[in-house]
Amino acid sequence: MRFVGIVRPLAERRAVAEYVTRKRFGGEIERELQGLCESQGDFSDPFDGPHWNGWGVDQSNTRFQSAEMAELTAGQVPELKLRWAFGFPGDILAYAQPTVAGGRVFVGSQGRRVYSLDARTGCTHWAFEADSSVRASVVIGQVSSTAGAHYRAFFGDLHANFYALDAATGRQLWKRKLEDHPDARVTAAAKLHGGRLYVGIFSFEEATGGQPDYECCKFRGSVVALDAITGREIWKSYTIQQEPRPVRKNKDGTQLWGPSGAGVWNSPALDLKRNVLYVGTGDNYSDPPNETSDAIVAFGMDTGKMLWSRQFTEGDAFVLACVTPDKTNCPEANGPDENFASSPILVPLPSGKRVLLAGQKSGVLHALDPDRDGEVLWQAAIGKGGVLGGIQWGSAVAGDTIFVALADPEIELDLKSELGLEMILSSEAGGGLFAYQISTGKRVWYTPPAPCGDRKPCSPAQSAAVTVIPGVVFSGSMDGHLRAYATEDGKVLWDFDTFGDYETVNGVDANGGALDAAGPVVVGGMLSVNSGYGYFGGKAGNVLLAFSVDGK
Repeated sequence: MRFVGIVRPLAERRAVAEYVTRKRFGGEIERELQGLCESQGDFSDPFDGPHWNGWGVDQSNTRFQSAEMAELTAGQVPELKLRWAFGFPGDILAYAQPTVAGGRVFVGSQGRRVYSLDARTGCTHWAFEADSSVRASVVIGQVSSTAGAHYRAFFGDLHANFYALDAATGRQLWKRKLEDHPDARVTAAAKLHGGRLYVGIFSFEEATGGQPDYECCKFRGSVVALDAITGREIWKSYTIQQEPRPVRKNKDGTQLWGPSGAGVWNSPALDLKRNVLYVGTGDNYSDPPNETSDAIVAFGMDTGKMLWSRQFTEGDAFVLACVTPDKTNCPEANGPDENFASSPILVPLPSGKRVLLAGQKSGVLHALDPDRDGEVLWQAAIGKGGVLGGIQWGSAVAGDTIFVALADPEIELDLKSELGLEMILSSEAGGGLFAYQISTGKRVWYTPPAPCGDRKPCSPAQSAAVTVIPGVVFSGSMDGHLRAYATEDGKVLWDFDTFGDYETVNGVDANGGALDAAGPVVVGGMLSVNSGYGYFGGKAGNVLLAFSVDGK
């Protein structure tokens, strides 16, 4: 059922869920928001104090929050308590990573809304309704024009629209459609630099392309540069240079096209020294596979010219039909689906050498030389990888150490389920957190996962992005646990189970679920995380949780 429903719009999925369960979902959605802030407060300089902006916190995607910005020490972490919970009304998934700036939390939702919340209390400053779900992290940036300098909130949605709002009020300033393909999506945070926004585009054609009557596939991944003031497209570069062409017909007579795919799931890493940006690409969706899928690709920031590409899995063409009983539209290549969903990380070492780090769903961590067209420096295999395995959503760096979470869930397909094809997760297999020395590629430590027993659904897989502050690294798991580990030896310092129901500041019924995709954000003595990534066997939920040492 999940494989069928995953390609359907939110309204259709909700209708099916209501029919099957005989329960009403989304009835609590109101046009008038609850939990509004009594005062708008000051938002004149959001970067004057602690902040976490966008996905990777910096232009290099290190996901490292300094002591000054975190205002949370290793000694305080075991004292973290829930301060407030915010429920996303009517939603059945929670997947967007928050951005925190100027004392506000900016976060998107499955229900199309982007919220600006008070970081200390969770009250709502404003809410904006986009055309589709917003999974990408919001980026706050100052834009100067003839009207003066002011701050904007930038983000994309799952219809490949990109928006600019007034960050203080939520008023829409512009909106641009970045890709006409009906399955195109923006899932990752943009990067803002020099008045330009750099945005990656991927597609859910990997799912729709699995249907036997679908002419798979015509989407090509791309990176777009936009003018931050107007939204004007400056350049657009495809990850696959050649356009799709007719290849063959499947056994049902449906025309198939290729090459396709190589979408960009991740937020670019900006190399301001060389004026280059780096992205990871996804797999191909159809035959023939090409040389820029499952690769790290470098583009010139000024022109969008592809400078180099380093591929790590050849012949990887894959759609969801490859793991379902009806394999009519599975490409002949039938690849292992070993794409790059996590963002590349650019790291300078004390020696003066620079390293580009990239985790792949193959279960391999790659260290590349960005100054030598991605020449491989070292590689470390930390897991077996696979469709939902390997290194999924992102690692974090502190000094000469990279912290890497492993997914590798064990999944069984239940073909006799009352709901159709279902995914059953093993409560024993998968997960673990690793630390590697960047300069040598040697493993520093490994902390195995904690089995989640007889909880259903349950998996110890650690798919979510990792976050690090001085002395502590945070990693979430599909069983709903958020854990803090000592950076020195991997010892668990704190463990919070996000499963369960919550009383929310906005009066919405909310519950926690799987932790996946987005990682926690640490700002000004508080930690924020979304719980409820209900894809691929994980428990659904609809809550944003905020922790602090003093709790309520």
